Amino acid sequence: MRNRPTSFSLVLLSLLLFPSFGLAQRGGAGFGGRGRPPAAPSTEPFDPHDFNGIWWRTGGTREFNTQKGGEPQLTAEGKKRFDANKPGYGPRAVPPALGNDPLGDCNPDGLPRILMFNRPVEFIQQPKRLIQFFQYHRVLREVWMDGRKLPENPDTPRWYGYSVGHWEGNTLVVDSYGFDNRQWLDNLGYPYSDQMRLQERYQRTDHDHIEMIVTVTDPKYYAKPWVSQMKTWQLLKDPSEYSAPDWGGLIEELCAPIDEVDQFNKRIRNPAGGVTEK
Repeated sequence: MRNRPTSFSLVLLSLLLFPSFGLAQRGGAGFGGRGRPPAAPSTEPFDPHDFNGIWWRTGGTREFNTQKGGEPQLTAEGKKRFDANKPGYGPRAVPPALGNDPLGDCNPDGLPRILMFNRPVEFIQQPKRLIQFFQYHRVLREVWMDGRKLPENPDTPRWYGYSVGHWEGNTLVVDSYGFDNRQWLDNLGYPYSDQMRLQERYQRTDHDHIEMIVTVTDPKYYAKPWVSQMKTWQLLKDPSEYSAPDWGGLIEELCAPIDEVDQFNKRIRNPAGGVTEK
């Protein structure tokens, strides 16, 4: 499967070097697209508390965005950090060789950024925890459902934080804290501090769809909580249509330094941005 990282790198290159091309391609699926085309609501019976299965984002974008549009209200400290971030995508895009997106060096996506990608995720429910298995970078995330409380002063921050969940009626509520703040909120370079608290609210609205809203509360960087646009996932009923025939499951989609840093960055990205090895 050595050709898969290469093809991924070429798509990434087109999006980073030519942001307008990426914007024009958002109608399709994949890295630069809007995910799977939305499907009509299902009439099949379903359990609103059962999220098991592979789900794929439909519609929407790879940004956090807000429910009513407009820019988030950054504090002075947050604005300073935001201005220091140099994305290779969006209205502030710079040539990728001059950017500082943590993903460019194969760092973990972190939360909530990994939730913004139009990639499949498998929900695996167990009695005391919910596991989210993200295809993008093959990430396993644990959401503890056993009643434990979040650590208030964790000694070790995590890229994906510490997460606990509970049910409010038919809504799954996930609260997270204790983040490593070296990642970004989304592809546009919005930052978060070590004080960020994240809440995700999920609802299975019919047999085939899950909706999610994310709220970021970070008084160090944002003047008020930032609520995302609705994100929707569609059930992948036949995983073999997406992965290898007669195999199913998620494909392997990794950022391998041997491919991305040593080959893609040095041979393609950096020369394209006018940066050459000496």
